[in-house]
Amino acid sequence: MKIYKDIITGDEMFTDTYKIKLVDEVIYEVYGKLISRTEGDIQLAGSNPSAEEADEGTEVNVERGVDIVLNHRLAESFAFGDKKSYTVYLKEYMKKVLAKLQETAPDQVEIFKTNMNKAMKDILGRFKELQFFTGESMDVDGMVAMCEYRDIDGQSVPVFMFFKHGLEEEKV
Repeated sequence: MKIYKDIITGDEMFTDTYKIKLVDEVIYEVYGKLISRTEGDIQLAGSNPSAEEADEGTEVNVERGVDIVLNHRLAESFAFGDKKSYTVYLKEYMKKVLAKLQETAPDQVEIFKTNMNKAMKDILGRFKELQFFTGESMDVDGMVAMCEYRDIDGQSVPVFMFFKHGLEEEKV
């Protein structure tokens, strides 16, 4: 399994257990799904809860949300009230990523510069439809992932967008 971490904060953003598509060599689209899970709900195969347990009437905590957000402890960010504030963040973030790329993967610099502008122009056109998420540290100096809901086969699917060059892969 591969874990994809933010190169600036070290936050875990997603793993390769999800459906992933690479767009324009610079954006990973990661397809999530809405889930519900009950706290402490562990069932062993073949087990049968006793009648006493079933009647206890204990309070049940149910956690609902997008699997990627829940599993990787992403936090929704409300830092961008408009396209202009997001563009300011993006320019600063891209400078940091470019500096890291020049150190670690100089062969990727030209791909990053060329394709990122095209990809972001397309994404910024849908700005009002996007939600923004930071990693667990909630450090907005790091990557702020984007999420939009798309109609896929008649279902509303959360699609997260992460900057490929802002991530490092860790094999576990």
